[in-house]
Amino acid sequence: MLMNPVTAAVVPRGRNVLLSSVSSDSHTWNLVFLQLLLEEMGHRVVNLGACVPDELLIQECSVIRPDLVVISTVNGHGQVDGRRLIGKVRARPEIRHTPVVIGGKLGITGGAQEDTARRLVSAGFSAVFSDDAEPAALGRFLASLDRPRPHRQVVAS
Repeated sequence: MLMNPVTAAVVPRGRNVLLSSVSSDSHTWNLVFLQLLLEEMGHRVVNLGACVPDELLIQECSVIRPDLVVISTVNGHGQVDGRRLIGKVRARPEIRHTPVVIGGKLGITGGAQEDTARRLVSAGFSAVFSDDAEPAALGRFLASLDRPRPHRQVVAS
């Protein structure tokens, strides 16, 4: 498990976060940035890396049982790959209720991000972050996990 031992020792209340890209996305800098951001917030991160097959992500979720799954994409195929992935996650009873968020460049057509976000939330994501979302938006979402939430999922920008 990739973890910052100093942060983990100082902030024991952090969440266990599984971080990944969608299967078609080979970019890594976004994953490194998100790992560092999440660790700075006091969370423990397992970074699966780029081009992670859906089945591997499902298997790791079933084994690790993370408090949150963060999916990042910058290649523009997030809405297609993400919709397929979240369907597989929600079909597995042991991880069905795990919060899963996706963010980054979700499409290649330049269409309305709000429509894409709504479709991804309807498909089962807990939150969707557009490619221009501030890092603080993820922090606010994480803080919201401690509060009771309505059945409808959160869409963050």
